Amino acid sequence: MDVVLLLIMAAAGLSTVSSHAQRQYHFVSEAKTMSEAQRYCREKHTDLATVDSMEVVELLNNTAGQFKQSAWIGLYDDRDTWRWSMSDPSFYGPGETEFRRWYPGQPYNKHNIPCTLFYPDRTWHDGDCNKRLKVLCFDVTGQSATFVLIESKMTWTEAQSYCREHHTDLASVRNETENQQIVELLPAGYYYWMGLYRDSWKWSDGSNSSFKYWADNEPKLSALKVCVAAAFDNFGKWEDLDCGVEKPFICYGPVVPVSMKVIKVSVEKPNGVDLNDPAFLDAMLVEAKKNLRAQGLDDNVQLAWRKQPDGKVFHKEEEKKRDEL
Repeated sequence: MDVVLLLIMAAAGLSTVSSHAQRQYHFVSEAKTMSEAQRYCREKHTDLATVDSMEVVELLNNTAGQFKQSAWIGLYDDRDTWRWSMSDPSFYGPGETEFRRWYPGQPYNKHNIPCTLFYPDRTWHDGDCNKRLKVLCFDVTGQSATFVLIESKMTWTEAQSYCREHHTDLASVRNETENQQIVELLPAGYYYWMGLYRDSWKWSDGSNSSFKYWADNEPKLSALKVCVAAAFDNFGKWEDLDCGVEKPFICYGPVVPVSMKVIKVSVEKPNGVDLNDPAFLDAMLVEAKKNLRAQGLDDNVQLAWRKQPDGKVFHKEEEKKRDEL
C-alpha cells in the first residue's frame, strides 16, 4: 500500500488571509486596552486590523473561531480632527487649511456637534449638523473665492449637496481677509453653515476607508475616549467602548509565505484494519507529528493526507501509476 503525506509550513495561532489586500489577520486572545493592543500589533505585526469590506468582516469572524465576545479593531474616535468640505489641496496656501476663527471656548468637540456655523460676530461655533440654517457657499476660480449667501434653511449635509450642485462647495475660509469679507456680507442675527466639519473616525494605520459595520443603536458615543470593537456574538458588527477597557484584539500583517513538501509513504496493511478509516488516518497524523517534532521540526508544521481522485488515501501499489507525483 502507499499514500502521499502533505506537509504545510504555516504561522502559529489563529489567522486568516485576505485575498484582495494581501494581509494576514491574527487574533490575540490576551486582553489589553486599546493603546496596549495597538502597541503590541505594531511591535509583532503591522497594526490593529483595518476592516474595509465585508470580505474582511467574514475573515475576522473566521479568525475569532469559537470566541463569542468582542475584540478591538483599529477604529477610534479622534474628536479634534477638522477638515474642509472643499478638499482640493491646490486651493490652499501654506497653513491655510488650519486657519480658524473659533469663538473663545470653542469648539466643544462633542460627538453630536461635528459641523461648523458662522456667527454674525465673525466667530465660528461647532453645532448639530441636523439643525436647519442658512448656508454660505462659494464659487472658486483659480485661487479666487466669491462667497454666496443662500437664504433657504438646510441641514449641513443638504447644504453641502446644494453648494456642490449650484456653486463650488460649502465655503472654506483660508485667512482673516476672507473671514472679514464674510462678516461684511452677513445680515445681523443669522447663522450660516460653512464648510468646516469634523470626521473623527480614524483607523490606527492611517487608512482612509469609509466602510462601516455598526451594530444596531451604535455608536453610542457615551465614553470620553471612544474605540471600536467587533462583536463576534453579533456577526462581527461594531460597538463603541471606552478605550481603557481590556479586550482581546485583532492585528494584521503581511502574508506569511507558506512552503509545502509532499512525501510519498508506503505502509504494510495491518490485519483487519481499514487504512482509509478516518480514525486510523487521524491517529497516524498524530504519530507522524510526534516523530517530526522529535527530529526538531517546527511546531507550526501542519500535516494533511493527500487524497486520490476517488477520495481515498490508500491504494494498492500495483493499482497506481508508476510515474512520480
